[in-house]
Amino acid sequence: MEQLSNQLLVESYNKAQELELNHDFIKMIEEELVRRGLYQFLKESS
Repeated sequence: MEQLSNQLLVESYNKAQELELNHDFIKMIEEELVRRGLYQFLKESS
């Protein structure tokens, strides 16, 4: 995860959400977004 750029991390998160991938995988990406201070890119859960 640490090797991904911020842009690629956000794109990966959005694509994972779109494809409804494994919840644990999406959660791992969310945690990295939070760690990097990129909260604004997190989508509200339904």
